[in-house]
Amino acid sequence: MIYRKSLAEFIGTFLLVFFGCGSVHTATLFNAQTGLWQIAIVWGLVIAFAIFITGTVSGGHLNPAMTLTFAVHRKLPWKEVLPYWAGQFSGAFCAAALLFVMFNPAMKHYEESKGVVRGQPGSVITARCYGEFYSSPDAVIQPKNSWTANDDWQKQRQLVPHGIAFLAEMFGTAILALVVFALIDNRNHGRPAAHLVPLFIGLTISMLISVLAPLTQAGFNPARDFGPRLFTYLAGWGSEALPGPNGIGFLTVYIIAPFAGSVLGGWIYNTAIRPALPKE
Repeated sequence: MIYRKSLAEFIGTFLLVFFGCGSVHTATLFNAQTGLWQIAIVWGLVIAFAIFITGTVSGGHLNPAMTLTFAVHRKLPWKEVLPYWAGQFSGAFCAAALLFVMFNPAMKHYEESKGVVRGQPGSVITARCYGEFYSSPDAVIQPKNSWTANDDWQKQRQLVPHGIAFLAEMFGTAILALVVFALIDNRNHGRPAAHLVPLFIGLTISMLISVLAPLTQAGFNPARDFGPRLFTYLAGWGSEALPGPNGIGFLTVYIIAPFAGSVLGGWIYNTAIRPALPKE
């Protein structure tokens, strides 16, 4: 039944955001990760585990962009799209809320040490634990010296203009959709065994994060970005979270680009790869 599929998507996306964004929290607030790959592999593993848990019920989309792609290219009933999206966005929102409850005291201490006020310019250094921004604030939050509210951030933003950020998110999501379609296609005799498919999807995410996260924080998932971003807007970051310092970019880069990229990736697979595969 559709409500069970929606609930499965809620649970899977909750786990994805809790552990994925949780790794960003611990890296930012406690220096718990020593490099990008450690964060990337946490994202990859939690995506794999979440698909293992939910895949048999809902397909384990955990991503509104992938749900749209399955509706366009794999005959997912359109009447199921909105319930899937509802489960995904609400799961991401609730995971952000739980992370906030657990980490807020440490976050306040971190903000004080950097000389920023939540909701004011510069508080992107903690908002980025939830939503995503380009250029990634990583390069300017690592030094031990105090944060200079706008100067460092403005310089960092110049490294990744809007067009490059849009391209990175669209390309990354297209690659994700292309790999997913290849992994689940019975006509693709080179694919791994079915029980290993979630692991390979997770590793694909890890590879994409390793290359693209320094540019955009590597979202590829509208629910993963907008659910936590909406929560932080309500939890005190206000306009620094939504729309955020990237302005309309929160919509174009982190919502429109993944939707467009996923549909493009599915189309590339269907037109360039699948016709060359042996018939079932």
